[in-house]
Amino acid sequence: MARRFGHQGSPFERASGRGSAAHGAPVVLMVSGGADSSALLLFAATSTLDIEDGRGTARIGRERLHVLHVNHQTRPIDAEEDEEFVRELAARFGIPCTVISRDVPALAAQSHGRSFEDVARDARYAAANELANRLSEEAGTRPGDARILTAHTADDRVETFFMNALRGSGPAGLSSIPRRRNRIVRPLLDRTHDELCEACRMHGIIWREDSTNDDERYLRNYVRRELVPPAKARNPKLALALSSTCDLLGDEDAYLTGLAAEARRVLTIEADDGYCLLDGAALSLEDVAIARRVVRSAILEAEPMARLEARHVNRVLELVAAGSGSLTTPLGVDVAMDHGVLIIRARRAQEALSSGWLGVPGRLVLGPLVPNALREEGEERELDGPRAVLEARFRSTAHTLDVVAAARTFGLEYEGRAVMLDAEACGLSPKDPASRLWVGPPEVGEVLCPLGMDGRSKRLSDLLADAGVPARERARVPVVRRGPKGEIVWVAGIRADERARVTPSTATLVLLTLG
Repeated sequence: MARRFGHQGSPFERASGRGSAAHGAPVVLMVSGGADSSALLLFAATSTLDIEDGRGTARIGRERLHVLHVNHQTRPIDAEEDEEFVRELAARFGIPCTVISRDVPALAAQSHGRSFEDVARDARYAAANELANRLSEEAGTRPGDARILTAHTADDRVETFFMNALRGSGPAGLSSIPRRRNRIVRPLLDRTHDELCEACRMHGIIWREDSTNDDERYLRNYVRRELVPPAKARNPKLALALSSTCDLLGDEDAYLTGLAAEARRVLTIEADDGYCLLDGAALSLEDVAIARRVVRSAILEAEPMARLEARHVNRVLELVAAGSGSLTTPLGVDVAMDHGVLIIRARRAQEALSSGWLGVPGRLVLGPLVPNALREEGEERELDGPRAVLEARFRSTAHTLDVVAAARTFGLEYEGRAVMLDAEACGLSPKDPASRLWVGPPEVGEVLCPLGMDGRSKRLSDLLADAGVPARERARVPVVRRGPKGEIVWVAGIRADERARVTPSTATLVLLTLG
């Protein structure tokens, strides 16, 4: 959320002392044993810090502090010595210390290609959040009032800026390390690594050095050794200059993110675990800065582990502009633009019921699962069996004596798995090459007028319950509509809508078959 004048984090609030966070909430210090995190522990115990709790720069009550050290199990002997050093340093200042071990190499091996650094960071933050929640419960304070402090410095911010620039990041990445994200706070972002080393020396703290800091296979180490020194030679105040830039980009990014969130809410046609359908036609009219964010957030919600870069988002926007096409982003997220709808589907959702346009004439391949209520009694459900297919075609009534009777006989012959409907009532015409219907799962609160109820409406959920479809299976029922938000014409295999029924005046039929 963007910072606002007179609100949390602003000079006005700090001067007035206003703030909503409980001052007795726990403060977790993430300490690795290096110079920066050792200085964080030193300042938290003996000096003042701004932990974004509405008090500005102030002393933190000693009873609130708790040290956390995460052993990554990467350097057996060194890791044990790091752990012992942190325990002794915490004891020196009388602060409780918790040590947690995480087998990061094993986690990285199971992470589908994510970098070791990313996996290690996630493991640390997960441990910190678990500890903060437990301490909050013990203290009787709200979990959201807890603070998790990291020792990121002005130098870290510069390095992250360059790293993200090399990767081709957008404003979010170029804003580098934020001062605060939820309850995670970085109170040392205005201090340099050299300043923190000097503070440790003055207090007789001999910190631990991580041998991996010399390994240039890691991008951060390459940036630190090869890119930052010449930039500093050009501008000795590089850290200060980039810190101001990052703050500006961060505030503007937060504002645009808020606008994009509202735009995405309006543009979303349908969303569930692993997939999202957006109004692509309307998305194409959005400002490109908002459209990029909408696409990025939708893909990351479908697959949080997707390693998106600006080029991936731009390729999706090219599909939107073209009005058609498909591609696959990292980690197997399929994206397709089809008749004005942008379809985003993660790998884990690709076996679920497919939503999309059904051309008339045409066919649409659905998911492999068809609800038990639509199968022969006693037939077992096969998870890996053939996929269900929905087919559509036109038929003239020119040589049909009793079209209503023909429609009734057709439905009985196929035992409800096929239906004849009035093409015009469905918004279709054989003369229109773009004739199509939308197929997707049931939506919450959806209503239809079931055939045979004389035009009375009924909730779709009630219709499915009356048909004996178990609640866990209802999301698998294909519902055919005039459009993504249009009227229902057929709940496949269960009931047609009264408004699409065949009448004596019907000139053209549309035949729908679920096979």
